[in-house]
Amino acid sequence: MRTHDQLVKKLMRRPGVRAEVERIEREEAALLDALLKARQGAGLTQAQVAKRMGTQAPSVARLERSLATGRHSPSIATIRKYVKACGKNLILRVAP
Repeated sequence: MRTHDQLVKKLMRRPGVRAEVERIEREEAALLDALLKARQGAGLTQAQVAKRMGTQAPSVARLERSLATGRHSPSIATIRKYVKACGKNLILRVAP
């Protein structure tokens, strides 16, 4: 029986799997960068964003960390709340 890590390692050797994982990582890194720039541009701390979102600072830290690690994908509703708390608007675009 294989462990999870062994299975992931095997799958990552497949070019198509590796390319897709790398694409997702790039997209999530770009999203995290945009969110952090929005928060920093607004001059807000995680605690201030959390208060505006009606949540606690650890939740905002988890949101930011989840995008950095790729371990969890926050919902669009959560990202929208975060962006609104930073005084920005979320605009989604589907590109070819």
